[in-house]
Amino acid sequence: MGDIEYEKDIVSKMILIYCRHKHRTQKGLCESCLDLEDYALNRLSKCSFGENKPACKVCKVHCYRPEMRKQIKIVMSYSGPRMLFYYPGDFLKHLAKTTFRK
Repeated sequence: MGDIEYEKDIVSKMILIYCRHKHRTQKGLCESCLDLEDYALNRLSKCSFGENKPACKVCKVHCYRPEMRKQIKIVMSYSGPRMLFYYPGDFLKHLAKTTFRK
């Protein structure tokens, strides 16, 4: 899986965790989380770094509109630590990528 596909997978998982916990969805995403996921996946598809994309947290280019950036930061802050329990392998890989990759 390339960096872009990996990032898409991670952001989708984070949004799912957030939506299930905060919006109490049982299947899929609520409308606002689905909109955020669509937006995030679209932005990732258009990333100018391509397959050499850094994690968004350490990226020098912020390609989200301010309101969407605020929303995704809330989602990532909430879901990031919980990834350890729901997707431990992805959590460790993402931690290594954001910590050790320049």
